[in-house]
Amino acid sequence: MPDDATISANAQTDSPLARQAAWLSQYQYGLRLSEQGTVISVGDGIAWITGLPSARMDEVVQLEDGSNALVFHLAHDRLGAIILHQTSQLIAGTQVFLTGKRLSVGVGNALLGRVIDPLGIPLDGAGTISFSASRLLDVRSPPIIARDFVAQPMYTGNKMIDTMIPIGKGQRQLIIGDNGSGKSTLAIDTVINQHDKDVYCIYVLIGQKRSTVVNTIETLHRNEAMTYTVVVVAEATAMPGMKYLAPFAGCAVAEAWMAAGHDTLIVYDDLSTHARSYRELSLLLRKPPGREAYPGDIFFLHSRLLERSTRLSAKEGGGSMTALPIIETEQGEIAAYIPTNLISITDGQIYFDRQLFARGFLPAIDVTRSVSRIGGNAQHPAIKKEAGRMKLDYLQFLELEVFTRFGSRLEASMEARIRRGQLLREILKQDLLTPLSVEFQMAWLLAYNEQLLDNLEPEQVKASLTYLQEQVKNASIHIDESRDQWKMLVRAWLK
Repeated sequence: MPDDATISANAQTDSPLARQAAWLSQYQYGLRLSEQGTVISVGDGIAWITGLPSARMDEVVQLEDGSNALVFHLAHDRLGAIILHQTSQLIAGTQVFLTGKRLSVGVGNALLGRVIDPLGIPLDGAGTISFSASRLLDVRSPPIIARDFVAQPMYTGNKMIDTMIPIGKGQRQLIIGDNGSGKSTLAIDTVINQHDKDVYCIYVLIGQKRSTVVNTIETLHRNEAMTYTVVVVAEATAMPGMKYLAPFAGCAVAEAWMAAGHDTLIVYDDLSTHARSYRELSLLLRKPPGREAYPGDIFFLHSRLLERSTRLSAKEGGGSMTALPIIETEQGEIAAYIPTNLISITDGQIYFDRQLFARGFLPAIDVTRSVSRIGGNAQHPAIKKEAGRMKLDYLQFLELEVFTRFGSRLEASMEARIRRGQLLREILKQDLLTPLSVEFQMAWLLAYNEQLLDNLEPEQVKASLTYLQEQVKNASIHIDESRDQWKMLVRAWLK
Protein backbone atom coordinates (compact mmCIF):
# COMPACT_ATOMS: atom_id res chain seq x y z
CA MET A 1 0.00 0.00 0.00
CA PRO A 2 1.46 3.44 -0.90
CA ASP A 3 2.22 5.86 1.89
CA ASP A 4 0.74 9.36 2.03
CA ALA A 5 4.11 11.07 1.60
CA THR A 6 4.76 9.27 -1.72
CA ILE A 7 1.33 10.12 -3.03
CA SER A 8 1.63 13.75 -1.99
CA ALA A 9 4.94 14.02 -3.81
CA ASN A 10 3.63 12.37 -6.98
CA ALA A 11 0.35 14.23 -7.15
CA GLN A 12 0.36 17.14 -9.62
CA THR A 13 -2.38 18.95 -7.77
CA ASP A 14 -3.75 19.12 -4.23
CA SER A 15 -7.32 18.39 -5.34
CA PRO A 16 -9.00 15.43 -3.61
CA LEU A 17 -9.79 13.70 -6.92
CA ALA A 18 -6.18 13.82 -8.09
CA ARG A 19 -4.94 12.53 -4.76
CA GLN A 20 -7.47 9.69 -4.80
CA ALA A 21 -6.50 8.75 -8.35
CA ALA A 22 -2.80 8.70 -7.43
CA TRP A 23 -3.57 6.52 -4.42
CA LEU A 24 -5.61 4.02 -6.46
CA SER A 25 -2.99 3.82 -9.19
CA GLN A 26 -0.39 2.60 -6.70
CA TYR A 27 -2.64 0.34 -4.65
CA GLN A 28 -1.46 -3.27 -4.37
CA TYR A 29 -3.62 -6.20 -3.35
CA GLY A 30 -2.37 -8.38 -0.53
CA LEU A 31 -3.17 -9.99 2.80
CA ARG A 32 -3.06 -7.60 5.73
CA LEU A 33 -3.51 -8.46 9.38
CA SER A 34 -4.50 -5.96 12.04
CA GLU A 35 -5.93 -5.99 15.55
CA GLN A 36 -9.13 -4.26 16.50
CA GLY A 37 -10.30 -3.67 20.02
CA THR A 38 -13.50 -2.42 21.60
CA VAL A 39 -14.13 0.02 24.43
CA ILE A 40 -16.15 -1.77 27.11
CA SER A 41 -16.41 1.14 29.54
CA VAL A 42 -15.25 4.74 29.81
CA GLY A 43 -15.24 7.28 32.62
CA ASP A 44 -13.06 9.49 34.85
CA GLY A 45 -10.43 9.80 32.11
CA ILE A 46 -10.03 6.01 31.87
CA ALA A 47 -11.08 3.61 29.10
CA TRP A 48 -11.25 -0.16 29.52
CA ILE A 49 -10.54 -1.94 26.24
CA THR A 50 -10.75 -5.55 25.14
CA GLY A 51 -9.49 -7.30 22.03
CA LEU A 52 -5.93 -5.98 21.61
CA PRO A 53 -3.63 -8.86 22.64
CA SER A 54 -0.50 -7.25 21.11
CA ALA A 55 -0.86 -3.92 22.92
CA ARG A 56 2.19 -2.78 24.88
CA MET A 57 2.60 -0.54 27.90
CA ASP A 58 2.84 3.16 27.02
CA GLU A 59 1.58 2.57 23.49
CA VAL A 60 -0.78 5.12 21.99
CA VAL A 61 -4.07 3.68 20.71
CA GLN A 62 -6.42 5.41 18.29
CA LEU A 63 -10.16 5.30 18.84
CA GLU A 64 -12.73 5.31 16.05
CA ASP A 65 -14.39 8.55 17.19
CA GLY A 66 -11.13 10.52 16.95
CA SER A 67 -10.07 10.17 20.59
CA ASN A 68 -6.72 8.69 21.56
CA ALA A 69 -5.41 7.07 24.71
CA LEU A 70 -2.27 5.69 26.30
CA VAL A 71 -2.03 2.07 27.43
CA PHE A 72 -1.36 2.21 31.17
CA HIS A 73 -2.44 -1.15 32.61
CA LEU A 74 -2.40 -4.68 31.15
CA ALA A 75 -4.80 -7.23 32.63
CA HIS A 76 -5.54 -10.82 31.63
CA ASP A 77 -8.62 -10.10 29.55
CA ARG A 78 -8.55 -6.33 29.07
CA LEU A 79 -6.33 -3.29 29.17
CA GLY A 80 -6.73 0.06 30.85
CA ALA A 81 -5.84 3.22 28.97
CA ILE A 82 -5.46 6.86 29.98
CA ILE A 83 -7.55 9.07 27.72
CA LEU A 84 -5.42 11.83 26.23
CA HIS A 85 -8.03 13.43 24.00
CA GLN A 86 -11.74 12.67 24.29
CA THR A 87 -14.57 13.58 21.96
CA SER A 88 -18.24 13.72 22.88
CA GLN A 89 -18.87 10.62 20.74
CA LEU A 90 -16.71 8.31 22.84
CA ILE A 91 -18.94 5.57 24.28
CA ALA A 92 -18.79 1.87 25.06
CA GLY A 93 -18.56 -0.11 21.82
CA THR A 94 -16.20 2.32 20.09
CA GLN A 95 -13.57 0.53 18.02
CA VAL A 96 -9.90 0.85 19.00
CA PHE A 97 -6.78 0.42 16.84
CA LEU A 98 -3.09 0.05 17.66
CA THR A 99 -0.66 2.66 16.37
CA GLY A 100 2.64 1.06 17.37
CA LYS A 101 3.81 4.47 18.62
CA ARG A 102 4.86 5.79 22.00
CA LEU A 103 3.93 9.21 23.28
CA SER A 104 6.29 12.03 22.26
CA VAL A 105 6.35 15.81 22.44
CA GLY A 106 7.81 18.41 20.10
CA VAL A 107 11.08 19.99 21.24
CA GLY A 108 13.35 22.79 20.06
CA ASN A 109 13.83 26.54 20.22
CA ALA A 110 10.39 27.15 18.73
CA LEU A 111 8.99 26.42 22.20
CA LEU A 112 10.71 29.38 23.87
CA GLY A 113 8.18 31.87 25.14
CA ARG A 114 5.27 29.50 24.63
CA VAL A 115 2.70 27.85 26.91
CA ILE A 116 1.86 24.26 26.00
CA ASP A 117 0.01 21.26 27.39
CA PRO A 118 1.79 17.92 28.02
CA LEU A 119 1.14 16.87 24.40
CA GLY A 120 2.80 19.96 22.97
CA ILE A 121 -0.44 21.69 21.97
CA PRO A 122 -0.16 25.49 22.42
CA LEU A 123 -2.42 27.06 25.05
CA ASP A 124 -1.40 30.70 24.68
CA GLY A 125 -3.36 31.51 21.52
CA ALA A 126 -0.19 32.53 19.69
CA GLY A 127 -0.64 30.10 16.80
CA THR A 128 0.72 26.70 15.99
CA ILE A 129 4.30 25.66 16.72
CA SER A 130 6.64 24.29 14.04
CA PHE A 131 8.69 21.68 15.84
CA SER A 132 12.13 20.81 14.54
CA ALA A 133 12.14 17.45 16.33
CA SER A 134 10.25 15.37 18.85
CA ARG A 135 11.29 13.36 21.88
CA LEU A 136 9.72 10.49 23.81
CA LEU A 137 8.19 11.53 27.12
CA ASP A 138 9.42 8.59 29.18
CA VAL A 139 12.95 7.34 28.50
CA ARG A 140 15.79 5.94 30.56
CA SER A 141 18.04 8.34 32.43
CA PRO A 142 21.63 8.85 31.18
CA PRO A 143 24.01 6.08 32.28
CA ILE A 144 26.68 6.75 34.88
CA ILE A 145 29.50 6.83 32.32
CA ALA A 146 27.71 9.65 30.46
CA ARG A 147 27.57 11.87 33.55
CA ASP A 148 30.01 14.31 35.07
CA PHE A 149 30.46 15.84 38.54
CA VAL A 150 28.39 18.86 39.51
CA ALA A 151 31.00 21.64 39.42
CA GLN A 152 29.31 24.81 38.12
CA PRO A 153 27.04 27.03 40.23
CA MET A 154 23.35 27.60 39.47
CA TYR A 155 22.61 30.96 41.05
CA THR A 156 19.10 31.53 42.37
CA GLY A 157 19.54 35.18 43.34
CA ASN A 158 18.54 34.36 46.92
CA LYS A 159 20.88 35.38 49.75
CA MET A 160 20.44 32.29 51.90
CA ILE A 161 20.54 29.73 49.11
CA ASP A 162 23.49 31.10 47.13
CA THR A 163 25.57 31.40 50.30
CA MET A 164 24.46 28.66 52.72
CA ILE A 165 22.53 26.13 50.55
CA PRO A 166 24.26 26.40 47.15
CA ILE A 167 22.93 24.65 44.05
CA GLY A 168 25.05 23.38 41.16
CA LYS A 169 24.13 22.82 37.53
CA GLY A 170 22.83 19.28 37.19
CA GLN A 171 21.68 19.06 40.81
CA ARG A 172 18.21 18.01 42.01
CA GLN A 173 17.27 20.29 44.89
CA LEU A 174 13.93 19.72 46.59
CA ILE A 175 11.81 22.70 47.70
CA ILE A 176 9.60 21.55 50.57
CA GLY A 177 7.16 23.23 52.93
CA ASP A 178 3.52 23.88 53.79
CA ASN A 179 1.07 25.42 51.37
CA GLY A 180 1.45 29.20 51.06
CA SER A 181 4.92 29.40 52.57
CA GLY A 182 6.67 30.82 49.48
CA LYS A 183 7.94 27.75 47.60
CA SER A 184 6.67 28.75 44.15
CA THR A 185 7.87 32.32 44.63
CA LEU A 186 11.41 31.06 45.17
CA ALA A 187 11.18 28.93 42.02
CA ILE A 188 9.94 31.89 39.96
CA ASP A 189 12.73 34.08 41.37
CA THR A 190 15.25 31.44 40.30
CA VAL A 191 13.87 31.39 36.76
CA ILE A 192 13.96 35.20 36.58
CA ASN A 193 17.57 35.19 37.80
CA GLN A 194 18.65 33.16 34.74
CA HIS A 195 18.26 36.22 32.51
CA ASP A 196 21.35 36.63 30.28
CA LYS A 197 22.92 33.50 31.79
CA ASP A 198 22.35 31.22 28.76
CA VAL A 199 20.10 28.84 30.71
CA TYR A 200 16.89 27.50 29.17
CA CYS A 201 14.07 27.22 31.72
CA ILE A 202 11.03 24.95 31.80
CA TYR A 203 8.30 25.64 34.35
CA VAL A 204 5.82 22.77 34.80
CA LEU A 205 2.51 23.62 36.49
CA ILE A 206 0.70 20.48 37.66
CA GLY A 207 -2.89 20.68 38.85
CA GLN A 208 -2.76 24.41 39.61
CA LYS A 209 -5.79 26.70 39.49
CA ARG A 210 -6.18 28.75 36.34
CA SER A 211 -5.67 31.97 38.30
CA THR A 212 -2.34 30.64 39.59
CA VAL A 213 -1.30 29.64 36.07
CA VAL A 214 -2.18 33.07 34.69
CA ASN A 215 -0.35 34.88 37.52
CA THR A 216 2.77 32.77 37.00
CA ILE A 217 2.86 33.42 33.26
CA GLU A 218 2.20 37.15 33.72
CA THR A 219 5.00 37.38 36.29
CA LEU A 220 7.43 35.71 33.90
CA HIS A 221 6.35 38.04 31.09
CA ARG A 222 6.61 41.11 33.30
CA ASN A 223 10.19 40.24 34.23
CA GLU A 224 11.18 39.37 30.63
CA ALA A 225 11.76 35.73 31.55
CA MET A 226 9.53 34.15 28.90
CA THR A 227 12.14 34.76 26.20
CA TYR A 228 14.12 31.80 27.54
CA THR A 229 11.30 29.85 29.26
CA VAL A 230 8.71 27.24 28.30
CA VAL A 231 5.65 26.75 30.48
CA VAL A 232 3.99 23.31 30.51
CA VAL A 233 0.50 23.39 31.99
CA ALA A 234 -1.90 20.71 33.18
CA GLU A 235 -4.33 22.78 35.20
CA ALA A 236 -6.66 21.59 37.95
CA THR A 237 -9.56 20.90 35.55
CA ALA A 238 -7.42 18.70 33.27
CA MET A 239 -7.90 14.94 33.22
CA PRO A 240 -5.68 13.00 35.65
CA GLY A 241 -3.73 11.52 32.76
CA MET A 242 -2.58 14.95 31.63
CA LYS A 243 -1.43 15.84 35.15
CA TYR A 244 0.49 12.56 35.26
CA LEU A 245 2.22 13.28 31.93
CA ALA A 246 3.04 16.98 32.54
CA PRO A 247 6.42 16.57 34.34
CA PHE A 248 7.57 13.97 31.81
CA ALA A 249 6.71 16.33 28.96
CA GLY A 250 8.67 19.16 30.57
CA CYS A 251 11.58 16.83 31.23
CA ALA A 252 11.64 15.73 27.57
CA VAL A 253 11.79 19.36 26.42
CA ALA A 254 14.67 20.11 28.81
CA GLU A 255 16.44 16.87 27.92
CA ALA A 256 16.61 17.84 24.24
CA TRP A 257 18.45 21.06 25.10
CA MET A 258 20.69 19.22 27.55
CA ALA A 259 21.64 16.69 24.87
CA ALA A 260 22.53 19.62 22.58
CA GLY A 261 25.02 20.89 25.17
CA HIS A 262 22.93 23.61 26.84
CA ASP A 263 22.30 24.27 30.52
CA THR A 264 18.66 23.94 31.53
CA LEU A 265 16.58 24.51 34.65
CA ILE A 266 13.26 22.72 35.21
CA VAL A 267 10.74 23.41 37.97
CA TYR A 268 8.08 20.83 38.88
CA ASP A 269 5.28 22.72 40.65
CA ASP A 270 4.33 20.51 42.33
CA LEU A 271 5.00 16.77 42.67
CA SER A 272 2.48 16.35 45.51
CA THR A 273 -0.32 16.94 43.00
CA HIS A 274 1.47 14.68 40.55
CA ALA A 275 1.59 11.86 43.11
CA ARG A 276 -2.11 12.27 43.88
CA SER A 277 -2.96 12.15 40.17
CA TYR A 278 -0.95 8.95 39.79
CA ARG A 279 -2.71 7.47 42.81
CA GLU A 280 -6.09 8.37 41.30
CA LEU A 281 -5.20 6.72 37.99
CA SER A 282 -3.85 3.63 39.74
CA LEU A 283 -6.96 3.19 41.90
CA LEU A 284 -9.24 3.68 38.90
CA LEU A 285 -7.27 1.01 37.06
CA ARG A 286 -7.48 -1.30 40.10
CA LYS A 287 -3.79 -1.46 40.91
CA PRO A 288 -3.16 -2.77 44.43
CA PRO A 289 -2.88 0.17 46.87
CA GLY A 290 -0.07 0.45 49.40
CA ARG A 291 0.86 3.00 52.04
CA GLU A 292 -1.56 5.96 52.08
CA ALA A 293 -3.32 4.24 49.13
CA TYR A 294 -0.41 5.03 46.80
CA PRO A 295 0.61 2.24 44.40
CA GLY A 296 3.78 0.31 45.11
CA ASP A 297 5.72 1.93 42.26
CA ILE A 298 5.21 5.55 43.38
CA PHE A 299 8.90 5.77 44.40
CA PHE A 300 9.98 4.51 40.98
CA LEU A 301 7.69 7.06 39.33
CA HIS A 302 9.55 10.04 40.80
CA SER A 303 13.00 8.47 40.81
CA ARG A 304 12.93 7.72 37.09
CA LEU A 305 11.79 11.29 36.46
CA LEU A 306 14.39 13.03 38.63
CA GLU A 307 17.28 10.74 37.66
CA ARG A 308 17.11 12.26 34.18
CA SER A 309 18.39 15.53 35.67
CA THR A 310 22.17 15.52 35.63
CA ARG A 311 25.26 17.08 34.16
CA LEU A 312 26.57 15.30 31.07
CA SER A 313 30.25 14.69 30.47
CA ALA A 314 32.17 16.71 27.90
CA LYS A 315 32.11 13.71 25.59
CA GLU A 316 28.30 13.81 25.66
CA GLY A 317 28.17 17.55 25.02
CA GLY A 318 28.52 18.92 28.56
CA GLY A 319 24.89 19.99 28.93
CA SER A 320 23.04 19.96 32.23
CA MET A 321 19.52 19.77 33.63
CA THR A 322 18.98 21.23 37.09
CA ALA A 323 15.71 20.17 38.73
CA LEU A 324 13.76 22.05 41.40
CA PRO A 325 10.89 19.72 42.38
CA ILE A 326 8.38 21.28 44.77
CA ILE A 327 6.61 19.17 47.38
CA GLU A 328 3.92 20.20 49.82
CA THR A 329 3.79 19.18 53.47
CA GLU A 330 0.92 19.31 55.94
CA GLN A 331 1.57 21.02 59.27
CA GLY A 332 5.30 20.81 58.60
CA GLU A 333 5.32 17.00 58.58
CA ILE A 334 8.34 16.07 56.47
CA ALA A 335 8.19 12.41 57.56
CA ALA A 336 5.11 11.71 55.42
CA TYR A 337 5.32 9.16 52.62
CA ILE A 338 5.84 11.33 49.52
CA PRO A 339 8.13 13.92 51.19
CA THR A 340 10.46 11.22 52.52
CA ASN A 341 10.54 9.60 49.08
CA LEU A 342 11.57 12.86 47.42
CA ILE A 343 14.12 13.70 50.13
CA SER A 344 15.84 10.36 49.55
CA ILE A 345 15.88 10.83 45.76
CA THR A 346 17.16 14.40 45.57
CA ASP A 347 20.55 15.93 46.39
CA GLY A 348 19.27 18.15 49.18
CA GLN A 349 16.25 20.17 50.26
CA ILE A 350 15.25 23.76 50.96
CA TYR A 351 12.77 23.73 53.82
CA PHE A 352 10.18 26.48 54.22
CA ASP A 353 8.89 26.91 57.76
CA ARG A 354 5.36 28.16 58.43
CA GLN A 355 6.34 29.72 61.78
CA LEU A 356 9.14 31.77 60.20
CA PHE A 357 6.65 32.93 57.59
CA ALA A 358 4.20 34.00 60.31
CA ARG A 359 6.95 35.97 62.07
CA GLY A 360 7.68 37.91 58.89
CA PHE A 361 11.06 36.34 58.12
CA LEU A 362 10.87 36.12 54.32
CA PRO A 363 11.80 34.01 52.52
CA ALA A 364 10.86 31.62 55.32
CA ILE A 365 13.77 29.22 54.79
CA ASP A 366 14.79 27.19 57.82
CA VAL A 367 18.56 26.90 57.42
CA THR A 368 18.83 24.29 60.19
CA ARG A 369 16.68 21.81 58.25
CA SER A 370 17.91 22.69 54.78
CA VAL A 371 20.89 21.05 53.15
CA SER A 372 22.71 20.88 49.83
CA ARG A 373 24.70 17.67 49.67
CA ILE A 374 26.72 18.39 46.52
CA GLY A 375 26.17 22.10 45.85
CA GLY A 376 29.24 23.11 47.84
CA ASN A 377 31.43 21.55 45.14
CA ALA A 378 30.00 24.03 42.64
CA GLN A 379 30.16 27.12 44.85
CA HIS A 380 32.62 29.85 43.95
CA PRO A 381 35.65 29.57 46.29
CA ALA A 382 35.42 33.21 47.41
CA ILE A 383 31.72 32.93 48.25
CA LYS A 384 32.30 29.58 49.93
CA LYS A 385 34.99 30.98 52.21
CA GLU A 386 33.00 34.04 53.29
CA ALA A 387 29.72 32.12 53.61
CA GLY A 388 31.33 29.53 55.91
CA ARG A 389 32.13 32.21 58.51
CA MET A 390 28.70 33.80 58.19
CA LYS A 391 26.80 30.50 58.46
CA LEU A 392 28.69 29.51 61.61
CA ASP A 393 27.74 32.83 63.23
CA TYR A 394 24.10 32.39 62.24
CA LEU A 395 23.79 28.82 63.56
CA GLN A 396 25.44 29.80 66.86
CA PHE A 397 23.05 32.74 67.12
CA LEU A 398 20.03 30.45 66.67
CA GLU A 399 21.26 28.33 69.58
CA LEU A 400 21.98 31.31 71.82
CA GLU A 401 18.66 32.93 71.05
CA VAL A 402 16.89 30.16 72.93
CA PHE A 403 18.40 31.35 76.21
CA THR A 404 17.04 34.87 75.77
CA ARG A 405 13.49 33.52 76.10
CA PHE A 406 14.10 32.73 79.78
CA GLY A 407 15.01 36.34 80.60
CA SER A 408 18.38 35.36 82.08
CA ARG A 409 21.26 37.82 82.12
CA LEU A 410 24.03 37.15 79.60
CA GLU A 411 27.68 38.09 79.42
CA ALA A 412 28.60 41.11 77.31
CA SER A 413 30.25 38.90 74.70
CA MET A 414 27.12 36.78 74.40
CA GLU A 415 24.94 39.87 74.04
CA ALA A 416 27.21 41.14 71.27
CA ARG A 417 26.94 37.85 69.40
CA ILE A 418 23.18 37.86 69.75
CA ARG A 419 23.04 41.42 68.45
CA ARG A 420 25.15 40.43 65.43
CA GLY A 421 22.85 37.48 64.83
CA GLN A 422 19.79 39.71 64.90
CA LEU A 423 21.51 42.01 62.44
CA LEU A 424 22.28 39.04 60.18
CA ARG A 425 18.65 37.95 60.31
CA GLU A 426 17.64 41.37 58.99
CA ILE A 427 20.28 41.14 56.27
CA LEU A 428 18.99 37.74 55.10
CA LYS A 429 15.47 39.03 54.54
CA GLN A 430 14.64 39.53 50.88
CA ASP A 431 11.66 40.95 48.99
CA LEU A 432 9.70 39.06 46.35
CA LEU A 433 10.92 38.99 42.77
CA THR A 434 14.26 40.62 43.58
CA PRO A 435 16.97 38.12 42.62
CA LEU A 436 20.45 39.39 43.48
CA SER A 437 23.72 39.13 41.58
CA VAL A 438 26.56 36.98 42.86
CA GLU A 439 28.74 40.11 43.07
CA PHE A 440 26.31 41.66 45.54
CA GLN A 441 26.33 38.42 47.55
CA MET A 442 30.09 38.76 47.85
CA ALA A 443 29.80 42.42 48.88
CA TRP A 444 27.34 41.95 51.74
CA LEU A 445 29.15 38.85 52.98
CA LEU A 446 32.38 40.82 53.23
CA ALA A 447 30.60 43.74 54.86
CA TYR A 448 29.14 41.45 57.52
CA ASN A 449 32.28 39.42 58.16
CA GLU A 450 34.40 42.58 58.44
CA GLN A 451 31.86 44.05 60.91
CA LEU A 452 31.17 47.01 58.65
CA LEU A 453 27.44 46.81 59.35
CA ASP A 454 27.58 46.33 63.13
CA ASN A 455 26.64 49.92 63.95
CA LEU A 456 23.40 49.76 61.98
CA GLU A 457 20.01 49.57 63.63
CA PRO A 458 17.65 46.88 62.24
CA GLU A 459 15.49 49.47 60.47
CA GLN A 460 18.58 50.85 58.68
CA VAL A 461 19.69 47.52 57.18
CA LYS A 462 17.45 47.56 54.11
CA ALA A 463 18.48 51.06 53.02
CA SER A 464 22.18 50.29 53.51
CA LEU A 465 21.95 47.08 51.48
CA THR A 466 20.09 48.90 48.70
CA TYR A 467 22.86 51.50 48.56
CA LEU A 468 25.49 48.74 48.55
CA GLN A 469 23.70 46.98 45.71
CA GLU A 470 23.69 50.14 43.61
CA GLN A 471 27.40 50.66 44.21
CA VAL A 472 28.21 47.09 43.17
CA LYS A 473 26.13 47.47 40.01
CA ASN A 474 27.76 50.78 39.04
CA ALA A 475 31.28 49.55 39.78
CA SER A 476 30.96 46.52 37.45
CA ILE A 477 33.37 44.55 39.61
CA HIS A 478 33.70 40.82 38.93
CA ILE A 479 33.44 38.03 41.47
CA ASP A 480 36.97 36.81 40.59
CA GLU A 481 38.64 39.97 41.91
CA SER A 482 40.93 39.44 44.91
CA ARG A 483 39.55 39.64 48.44
CA ASP A 484 41.72 42.65 49.18
CA GLN A 485 40.23 44.47 46.20
CA TRP A 486 36.72 43.60 47.32
CA LYS A 487 37.47 44.59 50.89
CA MET A 488 38.85 47.97 49.84
CA LEU A 489 35.81 48.75 47.67
CA VAL A 490 33.25 47.66 50.25
CA ARG A 491 34.95 49.73 52.96
CA ALA A 492 34.92 52.77 50.66
CA TRP A 493 31.22 52.31 49.85
CA LEU A 494 30.15 51.93 53.47
CA LYS A 495 32.47 54.58 54.91
